[in-house]
Amino acid sequence: MQTGRDTLIGRLHLAVALIAAWLVATSPWIAMYRRVPAHPGLLNGSHVVLGSTALVLAVPYLYACTRAGRWRLYFPWLAGQGGAALRDLAGLARGVIPSAEGGGLFAMFEGLTLLSLLATAATGAAWWAAHGSTDALTWRAAHAAAAQVLIGFAIVHVVTVSLHLLELVRD
Repeated sequence: MQTGRDTLIGRLHLAVALIAAWLVATSPWIAMYRRVPAHPGLLNGSHVVLGSTALVLAVPYLYACTRAGRWRLYFPWLAGQGGAALRDLAGLARGVIPSAEGGGLFAMFEGLTLLSLLATAATGAAWWAAHGSTDALTWRAAHAAAAQVLIGFAIVHVVTVSLHLLELVRD
């Protein structure tokens, strides 16, 4: 049975995942550099609105995932507990799929994915705030770099979830 916290996390995860997927899928057609165009159109306009929404949702999602000491699961190195992730990495080298529980390698990837989401949303907001200034291009570059990191971690996240689903089907 799910608790209220689990339901909240599930809903936030779904919302953030759908928004991030839309933003990434449409990003090649975004035509904003120093400023939002006077008539932004559907893609540019939705990128600003949904990007802002991603930032608004990423903060409570991070809080919900990490409160009550659960931050140690997603960021074990901050607690000096990187051993589980290292053991999982060694196990992967032997063909053993790491556990989804216990703050190991896969949970660490989830935490890094969440941080990269927050960094992408924050740099996007900074880019928007610098609208029209010379700093806008700097924030745009930072946003693009953060988005590339997010895409990389999101791919790893999808692969790790798929491995767990495969493991469940096998059992």
